[in-house]
Amino acid sequence: MSRPPADPPAPHAPPAAEPTVGELSEAELLARVLPLLARPAAQVLLGPGDDCAVVAAPDGRYVITTDTQVQDQDFRLAWPSGVRTTGYDTGVKCAAQNLADVAAMGAVPSALVVSLTLPPHTPVSWPEDFARGLAAGCEAMGAQRCAVVGGDLGAGRELSVTATVTGDLEGRDPVRRAGAREGGVLALAGTTGRAAAGVALLEDPRYRAGQDELLDELAAAQLRPCAPVPAGPDAARAGATAMIDLSDGLLRDAGRVAAASGVVVDLDGAAVAALAEPLEPAARLVGADPRDWVLTGGEDHGLLAVFPQGAPLPGAFRAIGSCAPAPPGHDGTRPRVLLDGRAPHLALGHPVGEGWDHFEP
Repeated sequence: MSRPPADPPAPHAPPAAEPTVGELSEAELLARVLPLLARPAAQVLLGPGDDCAVVAAPDGRYVITTDTQVQDQDFRLAWPSGVRTTGYDTGVKCAAQNLADVAAMGAVPSALVVSLTLPPHTPVSWPEDFARGLAAGCEAMGAQRCAVVGGDLGAGRELSVTATVTGDLEGRDPVRRAGAREGGVLALAGTTGRAAAGVALLEDPRYRAGQDELLDELAAAQLRPCAPVPAGPDAARAGATAMIDLSDGLLRDAGRVAAASGVVVDLDGAAVAALAEPLEPAARLVGADPRDWVLTGGEDHGLLAVFPQGAPLPGAFRAIGSCAPAPPGHDGTRPRVLLDGRAPHLALGHPVGEGWDHFEP
């Protein structure tokens, strides 16, 4: 899987003479940002500059999704560990979370529209770095055909990034969450738990960037996640019957597939342990069970798919579980996702969360 540039996070220290966005007009700021996003794309018939862009839809349909990052809700400018989140980091993350949603439908990303809300004191280098990160993320995650075709700039009290992305189904049916069936193989492209381990490190003052390469990689997984975007269309071509962007945790997102499909998902404990093994150095530092991160951690933006039993898995996917019919009278009070046939908290021997929810306190 290709990866975005992963240089260690570094404090953002603009030159003293650098202007802020409040000192430039909208046109002047756009003149600095748009060239950083320019890329040829055959499906773009009319790019930025008019009230709307015009994008071809050769299939006659397109998938569309939108997502928002808000300062101190979805990203922090400064962490207790001393690491600072840069505009570049936020650009890469914007690419990952939006492209993964399109890929999870089995589509190929085709166009992005991005809206930035910037406090007037923001250094001009922040939106410039954001544009560089967004472009680099699209390139590294295999979305070379996806171009930024427009957006909006506004002023506000906190940084906020909203992106809308479209995707081309290339004549295929969309892969929905509701297609998992009894005997189906649950498979993962990418990973899970790494971004959650990264959050734990970034929030811990004992973590210091640049002192341990393995820990730095986990921190980077939170700051700059890398979604396996080409794996989505590959899964659709290979006959995947259900798929979801793994953004809110394995238990929660697998549970969404199970609920939509009327099945129960049984995760393989050995597969969960294998995903947890690379997280152990971070777990030792902060005193956590790495399996909890694998099961409940979000924001890795891997792809979770279900394939018919016996079907060859595309190269990016590995089997991590299976689907069974829901017992008669299943009323939703029993878990939709099991671990080696048992409720996760029983299998692990301690309470386990359910995953990420934006509105949980």
